[in-house]
Amino acid sequence: MNGLVCVEIADGVATVTLNRPEAMNALSRALRSQLFKVMTALDADDDVRAVVLTGAGTRAFTAGLDLKELGSEPGALGAANAEGADENPVKAIELCRKPVVGAINGVAITGGFEVALACDVLIASTNARFADTHARVGIMPGWGLSQKLSRLIGISRAKELSFTGNFLDARTAEAWGLVNRVHAPEDLLPAAQKLASEMASVDQAMLKAYKALIDEGFASSFGDGLTLEHRVSSAANAAVKPAEVEARRLAVLARGRGQ
Repeated sequence: MNGLVCVEIADGVATVTLNRPEAMNALSRALRSQLFKVMTALDADDDVRAVVLTGAGTRAFTAGLDLKELGSEPGALGAANAEGADENPVKAIELCRKPVVGAINGVAITGGFEVALACDVLIASTNARFADTHARVGIMPGWGLSQKLSRLIGISRAKELSFTGNFLDARTAEAWGLVNRVHAPEDLLPAAQKLASEMASVDQAMLKAYKALIDEGFASSFGDGLTLEHRVSSAANAAVKPAEVEARRLAVLARGRGQ
């Protein structure tokens, strides 16, 4: 693989690999900038319908921000936390309107944990481990971890991880609902690509609209989310033709029989 961020596209699925294995795929400024450009390009590419994000090697998904770089460049941390900047990898992932499956192949630490949480769905290898070491490093999270993690696994569990900096192994992450499934290392990427391919087979306009609806509702209160769903569904469903529903219903039945 060449470059800090590698991309392979096959059958509508783009596999994006963070490629600094010698540095545990740490998020240097150059890697963050390249990831932003890659995700922006994939979002605009009509031939790409879903994305898999992973890390090179088996040791790390990403160990987070490059602390050596942060310690040697004045203002580097502020730039990394800037909202909307092309150095914010979480924003780069969130800007992609297509489903992003995170294939967590190794450790996802602190900023790397936040990058994982930016994905729509997480699956992990048995090598995966998660840790929030912000408190131990003395840096406040700026990419959403303090708010997202508690909503995903519960506030008590989130506080345990954030206040200790302890590692969470893959099987416990699965039990806590952080990752959907755990695979052997050699099976992780094929499983992630298969899952992304299944998502890619759905009508793309529908998929983008549904992802936006879920994400916007998740960021709101439950009541506001229900109001949003009613408004969006009323407008969208009114435009659906009965013949289209029947054709898709038959396709769903046929697919179900094959599963």
